[in-house]
Amino acid sequence: MSSLLRALSRGIVENPRWVVAIWVVVVALLIPSTRLAEERLGVAVRIEDSESGAVAKDLALRFHSPYVNRVLLVLKGLPGPDTREGREALQEIVGTIRSTRGVAGVLSYLDAPDRVFVGALGGSFVIVGLDPRHPRPDALIPGLREVTQGLTARLRRSNPGAELMWTGEIPLNFDLRRVSAKDARAAEIKILPITLLLLLFAFGSLVAALLPVTVGVVAILLTLGTSALLARHWQLSILVQNLASMLGLGLGIDYALLMVSRFRESSGAGRPPLQAAEESLRRAGHTLMLAALPVSIGFAALLTVPVNELFSVGIAGILVTAFSLLLSLTFLPACLAWLGPRLDAGRFFFSRIAEARSERASERWRHWSNRVTSRPKTTLALAGGALLLLAGQAFRLNPGLPRGNWLPPEPESVRALDHLDRNGRSNVVHALRLVVDLPVTASVWSRDGWTAIARLSERLEKDPRIERVHSLPVLARGNFAVLDFIPAHVRDSLATADGRGNLIEALPESTLSPNDQMKLVRDLRATNAAELTGLSGSAMRIGGLPAFNADYEGAIIGHFVPVLSLVVTATLVALFVGFRSVLVAVKAVALNLLSVGAAFGALVLVFQEGYGARLLGLDGPTGGVFPIVPVLVFCIVFGLSMDYEVILVARVAEARRAGFGETAAIAEGFVRTGPVITSAAAIMVVVFAAFTLGGFLLMKMLGFALAVAVLLDATLVRFVIGPALLRLAGEWNWWPRRLGTAG
Repeated sequence: MSSLLRALSRGIVENPRWVVAIWVVVVALLIPSTRLAEERLGVAVRIEDSESGAVAKDLALRFHSPYVNRVLLVLKGLPGPDTREGREALQEIVGTIRSTRGVAGVLSYLDAPDRVFVGALGGSFVIVGLDPRHPRPDALIPGLREVTQGLTARLRRSNPGAELMWTGEIPLNFDLRRVSAKDARAAEIKILPITLLLLLFAFGSLVAALLPVTVGVVAILLTLGTSALLARHWQLSILVQNLASMLGLGLGIDYALLMVSRFRESSGAGRPPLQAAEESLRRAGHTLMLAALPVSIGFAALLTVPVNELFSVGIAGILVTAFSLLLSLTFLPACLAWLGPRLDAGRFFFSRIAEARSERASERWRHWSNRVTSRPKTTLALAGGALLLLAGQAFRLNPGLPRGNWLPPEPESVRALDHLDRNGRSNVVHALRLVVDLPVTASVWSRDGWTAIARLSERLEKDPRIERVHSLPVLARGNFAVLDFIPAHVRDSLATADGRGNLIEALPESTLSPNDQMKLVRDLRATNAAELTGLSGSAMRIGGLPAFNADYEGAIIGHFVPVLSLVVTATLVALFVGFRSVLVAVKAVALNLLSVGAAFGALVLVFQEGYGARLLGLDGPTGGVFPIVPVLVFCIVFGLSMDYEVILVARVAEARRAGFGETAAIAEGFVRTGPVITSAAAIMVVVFAAFTLGGFLLMKMLGFALAVAVLLDATLVRFVIGPALLRLAGEWNWWPRRLGTAG
């Protein structure tokens, strides 16, 4: 590794213009793809090999249903469909929608004069099936909204309050991810000026401050551009945008800070620019690669979870880490060698603050190190006890959908859902879709099969959690003789041609919460299908939004322990190889677990239980934390926290090799890395905290947990608990190697 870095550093500093030119070309080639990122990244969430997914495939392939991808068009401000005026308006709406590209089927009060289509407060809705062959049904939503905007303008001539709004799983996902992407852009705008200001205070020079920001911004652009290209082959989520913005600035600036600080240190020692740049890359390069490895491991572990959202985050994390590292190891040293003394261009009153702070900082860090190392047991007990108390709250973490209305109120799909809810019809969005397969010897066209489906429908109707059931026996009011009078297209939508496959739709009670809906799904899945139907050999699978939510939660929670084990094990091995020390690797992993636990504890107290929740714009406690949040927080924090551990311990080890005693080496590590870590952590906290200001609750939770974790890690963990443990372990820190002298 050392020889590789030596050769790399020499080649870069001797040809800085070529290195910068190559990066300019790479950015120029990827910029067009960056602009297409939002268009190509999807909003749909997919779970591999899930039961709800299997039901959707059945509906498309076996039932040939046009309503596999089902959305609702909510009609507001129009007469009821049971009036002449309402019927005429509904006919115009249905006719226009039916002829729209991508629409596979339309079902309304005109087809079935069922009171379910009539809301308690008036209005109605239309069920629209989107083309099941379309690879991305969410891409049809903008076109549908364009059509309904024209319809609304015509309808308002006679009904001024008319409003047509799309909702359902697909429009809700579409709107929520767009809100999330909008929040990411807004956060970037807020972050950059504050970040630049912090860097100006740290370096006292505009040019020196702009370099880390440039690395962060370019890392974001390259990640988005590459993701847009990969999205042509993989189904990547729009969450890539959020993670690229959140981590690109944080990691890019983190790594660049270390490199620029090393260069200034070498320049301050009297070395010429080329030599200073080469030495900075050679010395800091190993630390940066070692720091980037745990981050990459955390994101790589997400690729093992069979949910495309987490897979996408894993891809985005690996890309942004790789680009941040490569830019810091090539582009940045080339710029430093090229700029030389011009790095301090743009020095003004910030430089005085930075210089004054730098002069006092060394003494302060040395003094603090001596205080920690002189009373390591007391320090460890106080700081460690406080963090353990906070981390202990993590055992009460409830990974589930938050209670109450946590959706941002502005999107059209949310407003439509609220209107349905006020009319007592929001349960249409949450319908359960049960596919029942009868044994080979039976079919719904036979008495035995008919009786089995009728028995199951009756059992479902008696469940107090279910409002109504839709099946062939229910439509025929249990009379097998009426079967032939049911329209053929209705029979075909509820049974396969051979009659063995049957579809039953169940609407949960409108008052049932999403978590209770998931419990209903799990209870039904736990029941033997033969027992429910009374026919041996029957099988049942459940789909629909509640089933999807149950599958999503199960997939994420079920993979949390394997992901945790993979990350911890791989990181232990990587750190042992990097430091050649058992205790350094074990201590680093243990401290990172403590940081993650503390972040989880803070989530429980603030979001789940509501302490201080109003400061974050919440109405009260959420009662639960999105299942995806703990997994993301663990994988991100575990890697990011390791950055600071690697930077500090690497500098302590360097001091030991230079002949410093153990206590003196810790102090030297403090003096050399304290300003870098605090500046990097301050910027990282600002970046993450900015995401708590948006309207998407998931990103609020994620931004808050990451900000808390970094804040605690860069203060109590790295500068109190970590050094105390280093002092207590003494020479054992470096076992099985020996570094420098004892003392």
